[in-house]
Amino acid sequence: MNIHVGLNVTNLEASIAFYSKVFDAQPVKVKPDYAKFLLDDPGLNFTLRPVERVEGNHINHFGFQVTSTEELQKHKDRLEKQGFFSRDENDTTCCYARQDKFWITDPDGHEWEFFFTKEDIEVENLGTCCAG
Repeated sequence: MNIHVGLNVTNLEASIAFYSKVFDAQPVKVKPDYAKFLLDDPGLNFTLRPVERVEGNHINHFGFQVTSTEELQKHKDRLEKQGFFSRDENDTTCCYARQDKFWITDPDGHEWEFFFTKEDIEVENLGTCCAG
């Protein structure tokens, strides 16, 4: 089973370049009004469609949960080497868990979180949790 995310973008070429770096993969299909990435790990069918404007806050954020701090650092190093600015949140409390994470932002302002969950907890950080 693959998760499917269809995303509206204002600049298809810029978004293809961004997501090719984030996913470390090229799209399997590119048309003038469409691009599709198929990833095995994580199982994801991710499509892009150009629109004139992306507006409103209908999406909170997207993310990748990794299995170790080493894997988290590997993705951070890889993306920073490609020119991405990442915002770190280490040992933060979010979504009833203690996590290390970093954030990057795509060309249309959609935020992506890469995170490692250290432990589940019973307290939520309502002020900044997943605020992106």
